[in-house]
Amino acid sequence: MRITKFQAENFKKLRVVEINPGDGAVVPIRGRNAQGKSSVLDAIQAALGGKSVMPSKPVRSGQDEGAIRLEIDGGELVVRRTFDTEGGGQIIVESADGARFPSPQKMLDGLYTSVAFDPLEFTRAKPGEQFSIIRSLVKLDVDPEKLEGLNLADFENRRDINRDAKTAAAQLQAMATHAALPAEPIDEAALEQEIAKAATSNGEIEVRRANRDNAIGRLEIMAIDIAAIETRLADLQEQLTQANSARDELKAKLDAADPLPDPVDVSEAQERLREARETNRKIAENKIRHAQELNVASLEKKADALTKQIETRNAEIAAAFERAEMPVAGLTLSEGGVFFGGEPFEQTSSAEQLRVSTAIGMAGNPKLRVMLVRDASLLDEEGEKLLATMAEEHGFQLWMETVGATGKVGIVMEDGAVATIDGEEAPAPAPIEKRRKVKDAPA
Repeated sequence: MRITKFQAENFKKLRVVEINPGDGAVVPIRGRNAQGKSSVLDAIQAALGGKSVMPSKPVRSGQDEGAIRLEIDGGELVVRRTFDTEGGGQIIVESADGARFPSPQKMLDGLYTSVAFDPLEFTRAKPGEQFSIIRSLVKLDVDPEKLEGLNLADFENRRDINRDAKTAAAQLQAMATHAALPAEPIDEAALEQEIAKAATSNGEIEVRRANRDNAIGRLEIMAIDIAAIETRLADLQEQLTQANSARDELKAKLDAADPLPDPVDVSEAQERLREARETNRKIAENKIRHAQELNVASLEKKADALTKQIETRNAEIAAAFERAEMPVAGLTLSEGGVFFGGEPFEQTSSAEQLRVSTAIGMAGNPKLRVMLVRDASLLDEEGEKLLATMAEEHGFQLWMETVGATGKVGIVMEDGAVATIDGEEAPAPAPIEKRRKVKDAPA
């Protein structure tokens, strides 16, 4: 299927244009800059692609509405699309017998993968852009976007875990470590109880010592009192007897009292308590360090697991691309880039890139064999011949935009209209058939 007649009115820079491309494989659209060349190619793309590729302001400046009409295969299929300045419009797709397709855009979408695919634009694209273009043309048995979304989530999770692991490792590095320690902390409470018991005992000894010193003092006073009483006469004899009896009783108690024990020396227990506290501090630090070591190991294990998940999904995506049917034999996708014959696409020769790019575009349009080639002026003579040969071999029609208004081959655009065709003055174009007063499908 190829375009056999093109008509456009008031589309972008075009006024009233009619082009009958004939049977040639190449349709050269020539002219100086800003004369309407690009508008011809844009009109073909808009007529077939619809709203997704329609310009935001399709109507020629100063006009209220416009239309595009394509005849395909001599009228076997007719596409008529209208549009206005209010964003409205209609699309009609008819067969040769006048029957209309009830879902015209869906029918057109089934004719091709991308009529907008331009081999020259593809060769100039960056590797990542080329990768995305090919991916849009290839059907896979997995959902790469879903897998890449999971990879992105795991990547961010792994990044956070690695950051935490790095922080934990730095904290671990700053922690003290101690050797030759008992497995469990020393019982500080027992040592403190031992010291408290000794302090209580020593306090009791001091009380008993004070009591005894007080008794000795009292004994000395009593001796003085007895001496005074003895100087008294007989009337104090009874008091003397009583005092002697009290003295004898007290002395007997002193004589019968056990000797005072020596005070308990707590210095050794205090030293052991100090050492126990230091040892226990080191044991606690070692336990904290061990817990940190386990934390670092756990974080590293989680990061490794996420890395394996990402690698597994990447391998699944790569395997899906290997299983997928590529538009051109020898073309592969890997690591976000396009390869041909095992080499990066951008490293192949210019001629090879052009040949492969054109073959990709042709593979994407199995029914409607039309391709739009912009900036064809950038091609050298060899490149033009290569495109023309491939178009002939595969039955394609290439609409090629070229800067320049000289030469006897091609359609020359001037001020939004066809000026000459193959060097001859172009005939006046017929207006596009007016819209029928029926309910057509929206554009």
